[in-house]
Amino acid sequence: MRGKRIAILESRLGEQLAQLITRAGAIPLHAPALAEVPDGDPDALQSFLDSCMQRPPQLFVFQTGVGTQALLDMTEQLGRTQQLMALLAQGKVAERGPKPAAVLRAHSIRIDLASQDPHTTTELLRALEGIAVAGSRVVIQRYGESNRELETALRQRGAELVELPLYRWALPQDTAPLSRLLDALERNELDAAVFTSASQPRNLFSFARDQRREDALRAGLERVKVFSIGPVCSRALAALGVHVDGEASPPKLGPLMTLLRERLS
Repeated sequence: MRGKRIAILESRLGEQLAQLITRAGAIPLHAPALAEVPDGDPDALQSFLDSCMQRPPQLFVFQTGVGTQALLDMTEQLGRTQQLMALLAQGKVAERGPKPAAVLRAHSIRIDLASQDPHTTTELLRALEGIAVAGSRVVIQRYGESNRELETALRQRGAELVELPLYRWALPQDTAPLSRLLDALERNELDAAVFTSASQPRNLFSFARDQRREDALRAGLERVKVFSIGPVCSRALAALGVHVDGEASPPKLGPLMTLLRERLS
């Protein structure tokens, strides 16, 4: 990998990934394509908790650590933590991965249904197979965007869904790194691009479209090797017409780095 120039669009773990790539002898170009923007509505949460007095949910689904903690923090600010805890104790609690599980355990919240590695929606739905949800309220902690696959599957089983938005994904305030990424692609100065979430390519193309540089972006990505963290990210790239040269399995940073070393050496 020595001397290879690799674009990274990861935000939260972007610096960590950049360090790993640097240690491998490559040159990272870090251009975060996502920002977590608080999106919780205290009034909506109040109304939801009020409604639960009449009709408690049967199932709570926690998808991310950030969103799980945000819900607990907002409930604490409203002075209704005890009520939320009672609802969680009364219903079933499902998690999609180690991050929401860690937050739940830190607050002594029982976990009834756990997804298996690699913790995608497929594994989450498999964990929920034995739960009868027809005619029942199911609460989904939304991450940066709605999980359409999960919602569709649960609605087809007759569930009444309640989505709790706590944060949303948006472009970073500082988009200068994204402009530099487009410049580098246009000048053929990159060897590879690494995508670690489905929202990154969507945001990147949205930004390029606003800058009237979408054609240049497509042409640039055709010239480089494109790597994906996992199947959900790969599907998002394919939907945008972007080829994927390699997909990490399981979808984690360690296997992703192994993939980069294998394909770029």
